[in-house]
Amino acid sequence: MKHSIKNAHIGLNTFNYGATIQQLLIKDKNGNDVNVVLGFDKEEDYYDNPFYLGASIGRYAGRISQGGFSLNGDHFALHQENGVHLHGGKNGLNKKHWQLESMEQDTDTPFITYSVTSPHLEEGYPGNLKVSVTYRLVGNRLEIAYEATTDKATVLNLTNHAYFNLEGKDSVLNHELKLSSKTFVELDKKLLPTGDFLFVKDSAYDFLNPEIIGNKPGFSGIDDVFVLNGEGLAAILYSPETGIEMKVATNQRAMVIYTPEDLGERNFVNGANYGNFSSICFEAQTFPDAPNQPNFPSAVLQPGEVYSNKTILEFGIR
Repeated sequence: MKHSIKNAHIGLNTFNYGATIQQLLIKDKNGNDVNVVLGFDKEEDYYDNPFYLGASIGRYAGRISQGGFSLNGDHFALHQENGVHLHGGKNGLNKKHWQLESMEQDTDTPFITYSVTSPHLEEGYPGNLKVSVTYRLVGNRLEIAYEATTDKATVLNLTNHAYFNLEGKDSVLNHELKLSSKTFVELDKKLLPTGDFLFVKDSAYDFLNPEIIGNKPGFSGIDDVFVLNGEGLAAILYSPETGIEMKVATNQRAMVIYTPEDLGERNFVNGANYGNFSSICFEAQTFPDAPNQPNFPSAVLQPGEVYSNKTILEFGIR
């Protein structure tokens, strides 16, 4: 089912399937609405969504190695393909019909809240997990807040998988990108963390100073885990064509930046057409494979604790 909220600055459309962002309407420098996220026309289109467009990802965003993990002396086996468990498994939270908990349009800060319960050992994860996400419009900001509780110790890493294009068409190669990250996670050929960190300086991932994405020497796409320099501003994306600027802030330790080369032929909302490198994801989260990487910050959630993942997308015209 589709739900919509808006204020003077932003319009948001979501589906309860996967607690998915379908459209995010922002006014460009000429006052025209631009849908700055990639979305499909109908909710049913998301049933076949291998790229997780717009979806809420869990129980564990990113990759887990070794076919599972051990916690408090118990081993938990997870679904894997080619030795990799990805984005919560075969039927992660992105494939659930979330419940509409509450929705308010007639307020200065309209919001939509969805919730879902994942039972003990679903997809192999321990604990009965209760998750909620709230999408709230505050002035020129979209605030995304995930919260979760469990009745058994478990591992958790939630994120939103929206794909951004500030022109609503073509590609992001002409977008300007700035990342507040000095280091990134070294990955192996299966895109699993090695446990080591590398400096972005003098690499293809150095966006400490704003750069046009397609002008980056040797650019061949990004699919990497960036270590954030601290709570606050993580990234800035800007389109010279529309004048729209998006600032991304989060309370998370890391952010996966992903620029898919080719999403294939898809039924995009309003017949939008995209080319290669159509979009960019800002997946705020903790580190992938943290359950198997002793040097990474813990991703364990204990009973009595409340997991919190907050991301703020602030829009303006430059």
